[in-house]
Amino acid sequence: MEKKIIRTSKAPAPIGPYNQAVQTGNLLFISGQIALDPNTGNVVLDDIKTETRQVMENLKAILTDAGIDFTHVVKTSIFLMNMGQFAQVNEIYGSYFKDDAPARETIQVAGLPKNVNVEISMIAGK
Repeated sequence: MEKKIIRTSKAPAPIGPYNQAVQTGNLLFISGQIALDPNTGNVVLDDIKTETRQVMENLKAILTDAGIDFTHVVKTSIFLMNMGQFAQVNEIYGSYFKDDAPARETIQVAGLPKNVNVEISMIAGK
């Protein structure tokens, strides 16, 4: 199995021993993204909508670098610190998918890296 590592400066550099994304065959596996501004390295925690938008923009940059877009996403996982913020996260998340949304689960967790409120990972097909 051949795999290709996806790295772009338009999304945050990994903060641990992982890659932004790995492509194998026709599948692209994108690591969980948090609201790190790729230009400054700072966490964007203004409010949950702004935080979610930064996460989605980071994911968009990785998809773009891989030569695809949100229409190719088949599965997402959303990790939330507070399920009470689900509606606001869902509103921003949903605005990135025009017609066919991917399969998804949303899970409330006890903690996330850098004390963020939301993390999203994706699987896309080429």
